[in-house]
Amino acid sequence: MIRTRFAPSPTGYLHVGGLRTALYCYLFAKKNKGQFILRIEDTDQARFVEGAMENLINTLHWVGLEYDEGPNPDGTQKGNHGPYIQSQRNEIYTKYAQELIEKGHAYRCFCTKERLDEMRELQTQRKEAPMYDRKCLNLSQNEIRELIENGTPFVVRQKMPYKLIKFKDQIRGNVQFDGKIVDDQVLVKSDGFPTYHLANVVDDHTMEITHVIRGEEWLPSTPKHIALYEAFGWETPEFAHLPLLLNPDKTKLSKRQGDVAVEDYINKGYSKEAIINFVALLGWHPGGGENQEIYSLQELENIFSIEKVHKTGAVFNIEKLDWFNWQWRKKTYEEETENDPEKKLKALTEYTKNHLNESFTQDKEVLNKALLIVEEKILKDPKEINENIHFFFDLPNYDQELLTHEKMGVDLKQAQASLEACRAALENQEHWSEESIKEALLKKVEELGVKNGQLLWPLRAALTGVQFSPGAFEAAYVLGKKESLNRINSALAKL
Repeated sequence: MIRTRFAPSPTGYLHVGGLRTALYCYLFAKKNKGQFILRIEDTDQARFVEGAMENLINTLHWVGLEYDEGPNPDGTQKGNHGPYIQSQRNEIYTKYAQELIEKGHAYRCFCTKERLDEMRELQTQRKEAPMYDRKCLNLSQNEIRELIENGTPFVVRQKMPYKLIKFKDQIRGNVQFDGKIVDDQVLVKSDGFPTYHLANVVDDHTMEITHVIRGEEWLPSTPKHIALYEAFGWETPEFAHLPLLLNPDKTKLSKRQGDVAVEDYINKGYSKEAIINFVALLGWHPGGGENQEIYSLQELENIFSIEKVHKTGAVFNIEKLDWFNWQWRKKTYEEETENDPEKKLKALTEYTKNHLNESFTQDKEVLNKALLIVEEKILKDPKEINENIHFFFDLPNYDQELLTHEKMGVDLKQAQASLEACRAALENQEHWSEESIKEALLKKVEELGVKNGQLLWPLRAALTGVQFSPGAFEAAYVLGKKESLNRINSALAKL
């Protein structure tokens, strides 16, 4: 059975790059009827952040990535391959580190920090790649025993085999490294905690992980991991290294140019469907001439293929995320409201409740009509609600030139004639609906022998006092008969 894992470090909130890794691991497992495992890699205790693990778990749950095995927020764990938190597995790592030493694939290193710094400085001066010089590799058993008895601190280093290490990456194809230029990595730190490299390999093997899907920053570490698998005599999993996420200027995605934590986008009101849809397409596409862009998580589970992941970096475009959020909000809105005005109004009120100018709520009749009139704008960006409806509650002070439009053939004289005609048409309206207003005004257009714009432009401008707004029919309906006529009279007074 295919088994993938997402193994974040609890050093803060979940990064969008981490979410993409988790998503691809999840989708690959689900597409192949496999299992998705969550493991917390907290061996770097210096960078541990209190509450970060719970946040990671809750964020995965919020977006819908349910794992088959792993830790729960309440401290319990599910699955038969635990513990799933590395700090609870130290005895396991100690056992395997000792096995590597006994087999000659690892050795104790007693070098001080000062010696290592001096060694690296000399290597840099000679324009050599900084690597451990294996000074402690050839210590005798008596020397090692004496240093340990004296309490000399030591680390355990991997003894890299001096050979060509080859593997096939699921995304990048055939890759090879020369073991001679790969450093003897520290496997166990002087505090007894394992480094990522040892813990990662031991955990992936004991948890029966078949496919390791991770960021490309781990590609240079892969020969070290393969060497460890071979040293233990274990089967090596398949590897797939994902491309970087990039800022619009093609630099590595960083907080300097915008939010990078998933929680930031949740707090800003982005839906889980939009976030998942957007992140899925950051470096992956089904191909085959497929033009579809809107995918549910279930649809992604059915069509995802690791071979379709791109090799090059993916640009994180916030405008595209906004577009996905709009599309998903619109889709959800249409499905939930079923074209029912009452359900629509309830949904629109919910979307705008945290952004609406409180003074607008004093006139519920106008507000409710306004929300329904600008529903498409609300679906696109609820935060702009006040900008889209403020003129219904307080007519802006505008110049008479707003009532004119050269390209439509509306000068001041035409504007006055049109507004007088509109006033006459609307004064006689007994039934005030958007449809009846439209019918009356278009009849007036026909009577006067003018173009639609010549009558409706000055009317819309008079009703709203702004250059861009809903159309004349909609604006008049929202304002009501009395206020519409008042605003027409105010415009005529300007003329």
